[in-house]
Amino acid sequence: MKQKTYVADSMVEAMQLVRADFGEDAVIIRSSVIQTKGFLGMFKKNKVEVVAGLEEPMIRPASSRLVQLKDTDRELERKESERMTEQLLEMKKMLQQLQTKSNKDHYPKPLQVIYEGLMNHELNEKLTLQICDAVYQKIKTKDVIDDELLMKLVRQAMLQKFEQYAYGGVTFDKKFINIVGPTGVGKTTTIAKIAARALLEKKKKIGFITTDTYRIAAIEQLKTYANLLQAPVEVVYRRDDFERAMERYADYDIVFIDTAGRNYKDEQFVKDLEQLIQFDQTMESYLVLSLVSKERDMMDIAKQFEHVPIRRFIFTKADEATSVGSIFNMMDAFGIGVAYITDGQEVPEDLEEASVEQLVDRLLEGVNKDE
Repeated sequence: MKQKTYVADSMVEAMQLVRADFGEDAVIIRSSVIQTKGFLGMFKKNKVEVVAGLEEPMIRPASSRLVQLKDTDRELERKESERMTEQLLEMKKMLQQLQTKSNKDHYPKPLQVIYEGLMNHELNEKLTLQICDAVYQKIKTKDVIDDELLMKLVRQAMLQKFEQYAYGGVTFDKKFINIVGPTGVGKTTTIAKIAARALLEKKKKIGFITTDTYRIAAIEQLKTYANLLQAPVEVVYRRDDFERAMERYADYDIVFIDTAGRNYKDEQFVKDLEQLIQFDQTMESYLVLSLVSKERDMMDIAKQFEHVPIRRFIFTKADEATSVGSIFNMMDAFGIGVAYITDGQEVPEDLEEASVEQLVDRLLEGVNKDE
């Protein structure tokens, strides 16, 4: 195989050089990010080093080649496709590495450490850069950077960024409290916690509606909580059942609706819910998501509920999660604040009303522990 080493400012430029020498059949053997020294050993700069080559064509007797061509055409196409996919993935990875390095290299070392800490706690890159850039503008002229001051500035930047959203628990200014979310996030237990506070602290007359007719255990769980709170439960199968339940609760202060836990990444399940429940001005809805879920799944579920008037998020299982960065990513993506954070199964104790200060402090506490 003929081989050649290329050093360029970017992966794109390196690939142009490779193609100029070896054409479209070139094979990337190795690629890496290197640092080159500038004038008098100073002004170091990141560059891309790529080793590429070209396979020597093998000459076989004509008869054997004719026999093998029919058997190997598909295999050659498959290998070529895999090779191209690997090269594209490698290029993407290299470009991401270069982009990340260039984004934060101008920060002083202490701020770079915080940048890495925020990223490690799953605050996405866009938000991390916004926060760190805001801090950098305040410290770039300082000769000495105090770590305590730096964290204070990071906290201020986070608060300023996220104070625009609405926080806090159910205000009970709407009669019907609708709790939606996928299977396994703890909706029923969360409803019981909120309902217990409504009864014990606000002295409200409460009732329950459940649409979760798919799982007998779910109905029984809600009935158990309802019995402890001495509150009735209405089981709803169809839209007319729901309307009758609303009439039966005419003299109640607050009615909590426990919806079926379904795979809400499927749009049809959300449509079924909209056909069953009467979303109107007497109702407010909260979307429950688990902090141990993949953020991509949380994003997909929230997108399916974009046509439902979700007032705020409720995030569960904070005690099982290693980070809370996804909370901020979700708020930024959907423009929705947070009502509660739950961190255990105790009713009603393990329920905390969210505030921007509390959420930011949770995130930065984790970042501080890592340092």
